[in-house]
Amino acid sequence: MLSKNEVKVIQSLCHKKQRQKEGLFIAEGVKLVEEIIQSDYRVKKIFATEKWQSESNPKNLITTVVSDDELARISSLQTPNQVLAIVHQPTSTELPQISRNLTLVLDGIQDPGNLGTIIRISDWFGINQIICSHQTVELYNPKVIQATMGSFLRVKVFYAELKSVLENANVPIFGALLNGQTVYGISKPEEGIILIGNEGQGINKELLPLITNPITIPKIGGAESLNAAVATGIILSHLCKV
Repeated sequence: MLSKNEVKVIQSLCHKKQRQKEGLFIAEGVKLVEEIIQSDYRVKKIFATEKWQSESNPKNLITTVVSDDELARISSLQTPNQVLAIVHQPTSTELPQISRNLTLVLDGIQDPGNLGTIIRISDWFGINQIICSHQTVELYNPKVIQATMGSFLRVKVFYAELKSVLENANVPIFGALLNGQTVYGISKPEEGIILIGNEGQGINKELLPLITNPITIPKIGGAESLNAAVATGIILSHLCKV
């Protein structure tokens, strides 16, 4: 049974300030929680239904058993799914190696669903590191975590001042712009940065001079624009080696 204090603590982790203060985040759902348990992430506490506890607890972890109604009280999902975990955020903040890698860099992605989907797409194409501007939505936002479908466990996400990152990167910088070389005709690079801008404003003006390889997805039909995650998927499909 849930105590009032437990409900208060869990609900507080829906807010970025509290997540950062406590160094914790929430993950929900059978598949996602089981993947986290099998990963290097440290689980602080699990709240689950009797069904999950008896059928799906992979390591027989100590679980607070809750009713369906109690799970609904603490869940951020429209349809709560058997289990909710409170998980420790990793403490490492060292930026990844840029050379000899393809690195996705995100400038001001605001929508949690977009960021989560971009992480999932990156995982599909074998991109294992993403650097985000400080204006990009937080990785541990519950909606981001859910949208990754577990891919955040395999794709490392970092936050940094992008101008400094790009100025010090001795690799090609492919920037997604309206005017640039068609992405369909570019040779797949061995290393480089792929820069994706904000959903509405595109890439920050101060970063534009640092782009060495402007690229674009040619427009054929009448759509005004592409969703940031969709555009990222198209670009990665043409720049990542199979």
